[in-house]
Amino acid sequence: MRTHVAIASELEAKPVGAGDVVRGLCSVWSARAEVARGAGLVQRVLAARGVLSGEAAEAFLNPTMKMLHDPSLMPGLDRAAERVLVAANAGQSIVIYGDYDVDGISASAILFHALRAIAPQARVQTYVPHRLEEGYGLNADSLQELIRQGADLIISVDCGITAVEPARVVKQLGKDLVITDHHNLPAGEHPILPDAYALVHPRLPGSAYPFGELCGAGVAFKLAWRMMTLAAGTSKLPEHLREMLLELLGLTSLGVIADVVPLIDENRVIARWGLSRIKHSKLEGLRALVEASDLAGENVKADDVGFKLGPRLNACGRMGHAREAVELLTTATGQRAIAIAEQLSRQNDQRRASERAIFQQAVELAEAAGMTAPDRRAIVLAHPDWHPGVVGIVCSRLVEKFHRPTILLREHEGICHGSGRSIDGYSLHAGLHACSSHLTKYGGHDMAAGLTLSSDALETFTHAFTTHANDAITPADLIARHRYDTIADIDEISVTSVAQLEKLAPFGRDNPFVRLRVQGARVSTRPQLLGSTGKHLTFAVASRGAAVRCVAWNWADRIMQIPQGATIDVLATPKISTWNGRTSVELEVVDVAGV
Repeated sequence: MRTHVAIASELEAKPVGAGDVVRGLCSVWSARAEVARGAGLVQRVLAARGVLSGEAAEAFLNPTMKMLHDPSLMPGLDRAAERVLVAANAGQSIVIYGDYDVDGISASAILFHALRAIAPQARVQTYVPHRLEEGYGLNADSLQELIRQGADLIISVDCGITAVEPARVVKQLGKDLVITDHHNLPAGEHPILPDAYALVHPRLPGSAYPFGELCGAGVAFKLAWRMMTLAAGTSKLPEHLREMLLELLGLTSLGVIADVVPLIDENRVIARWGLSRIKHSKLEGLRALVEASDLAGENVKADDVGFKLGPRLNACGRMGHAREAVELLTTATGQRAIAIAEQLSRQNDQRRASERAIFQQAVELAEAAGMTAPDRRAIVLAHPDWHPGVVGIVCSRLVEKFHRPTILLREHEGICHGSGRSIDGYSLHAGLHACSSHLTKYGGHDMAAGLTLSSDALETFTHAFTTHANDAITPADLIARHRYDTIADIDEISVTSVAQLEKLAPFGRDNPFVRLRVQGARVSTRPQLLGSTGKHLTFAVASRGAAVRCVAWNWADRIMQIPQGATIDVLATPKISTWNGRTSVELEVVDVAGV
């Protein structure tokens, strides 16, 4: 499904001034050409997202489990499932080796619970590397130690597709390695892949799998599903396995949302059905995490994963060791589950404080080094005091602020280790590959990656990466673009229509929150400061006898630029607000332009 295709005529921002665009950053609004103006609001939004009508619209609005693809279509999956079942039934020692982020943690828990449901006597344990001491992915030394301790079969989740040398080590020691991953394959027309017992990846060369955008937890879920059908000898699972598979959807949805994979096709199915199971999960650790996150309401939403559950799980790996997060989602019960969940909340508070400090310092360094100028289309910075577990989040904030690929590194004892984030249209993985002669290690995908290099190579790498970015990114690419679904009149934006629009949820990558453009609206009330700290604005706009309240987060410094009586265009996301028993619609402002 394609979304938000720009039309030729775009409204370009002007410099800030009386009656002009309010936002200081340059921005462009664009949308797919309008369908018939008489069509309803929901129909126009669906059309803008490439879902025109009929069966396609029904499937998008009401995704069902039948839309999930056959796991056996994925390369290597049947071979992997058969080997894991043999190990479980034979009493062999199985180690699930996962990444330390939400996706890897969730994927580890998925296979752990699946194996325990299939073969309660299975000898299965989990392993997650230390972010600082071992780094991302399969670590050869760690694999050797696991085998020395008795591991017969090692299953990677959310990592390993580039681990050629670690795979060689496992094979040399006479043990089996099953790799399940979703990250970018090694570059080249004929990529060199690890020599493992089985490689499970939706985008392997020659793959016939219909959807290549699963996250690591999604791949693990497919493996768990196939293991269950093989163990049962039929596609119709016995009740206890069926219930466990549905339970695992909740864990899978954590990975889908937190790893920011496209929320289309079966990712949308997993997210829709999985999120609905989290709040009342039978897994005590997951319920404890929900409780510690102070989540209200009947169901967990994608935003709750992105801003509450996900950051807490990530904080464990960023500020300490992710093994406690894995324990929370696998074996923790009772007071132990509560204690871990509360500890994750404390670590998340520490992470946020560190993030704020690094962000402010990075902004100052980037501007001082000229990396935010038009002729420098990438930011690369290193500092000895930056926590490597936090720099990835700060990269995202810098990309949002300066709209250019950003790499932040911690420099320690002659080694720089860190993360990068990118913008649409520039593959960070491709950029790192082009500069790989300067790197010790790298991996990831188009929008996010990790890397390690020698401090001695930092200057040459920075120059090489900036040159690559300058060649690949045009000046127009540096302009932040706000896209909207359709033009709407205020009288169309009702509680009923917005409730219908919310059926497009869960929202995320490739299925963003609905954005509407309201043209020629009059600011009908004087803008006022909102919130305990006065950081936000609220005002109303009116047109054709209808009015709606607007909320503009973190716009307090622009209060004088939106005078009462002004005529403006508003780009906003419609939301339903309930306060003191009264339900109404309000617009969350994204941008404003003068007419």
